Amino acid sequence: MSQQKRNWFARHKVLTGVGAVVAVVAIGGAVGAGGGSDDKSPSSAAAKEAPRKAGQSPEAEKTKEKEKKEKGLGDGSFQVGSDIKPGTYVSTGNKDGCYWERAKDASGSTDAILANDNVTGTSYVTVLAGDKIFKSSDCQDWHLVDPKAAAKGAPKTTLKGDGGMFKVGTDIAPGTYKSTGNKDDQCYWERAKDASHSTDAIAANENVTGTAIVKVGAGDAYFKSSGCQDWVKTG
Repeated sequence: MSQQKRNWFARHKVLTGVGAVVAVVAIGGAVGAGGGSDDKSPSSAAAKEAPRKAGQSPEAEKTKEKEKKEKGLGDGSFQVGSDIKPGTYVSTGNKDGCYWERAKDASGSTDAILANDNVTGTSYVTVLAGDKIFKSSDCQDWHLVDPKAAAKGAPKTTLKGDGGMFKVGTDIAPGTYKSTGNKDDQCYWERAKDASHSTDAIAANENVTGTAIVKVGAGDAYFKSSGCQDWVKTG
């Protein structure tokens, strides 16, 4: 699987919840001796503290349905159009070993590979309608990105040097960034037009020793960073 171990394109499991369980509580009543104003008969106790029927509450059902929708793609090969929809997917929190691949057929040959990457941190991948197979190995779950979803919080101005891909305007603010102290060309950065990971998508890239300075424009779609020291916005 040597073709999988680093391509030139450079370099998030989302934990899913569990369904709610409704416990059934049995209530026992005691029969007291003697008279009094309080009614302590078994029938009265049962009426006041009737056990709850087993089953999902409306809130639990909504939670379960939400968790089902939030569950992403794990490891394996997926047929585009039947197993997964075309669209842009994101995986976060990956350690060394995450590999993904877009393929034009299921032959498994290197000629079938349209794009691939080894990922540390976050990766975005756009699966096209013309793709046949999407593969994922040792990655955190992939989730379909909602293009209409609003950004959560302000875009960051400091970035992890081994953080992977950052969506410009959402994960990262446009501007000039600096990374210092990089060694032996291990730092790789890339400005990308989209998340297809094709060579045509690369607006600019570089392997760096020492200090790297990159201007990320508002028109860029993504910024990649692999093996670098952390980036700080300077302008």
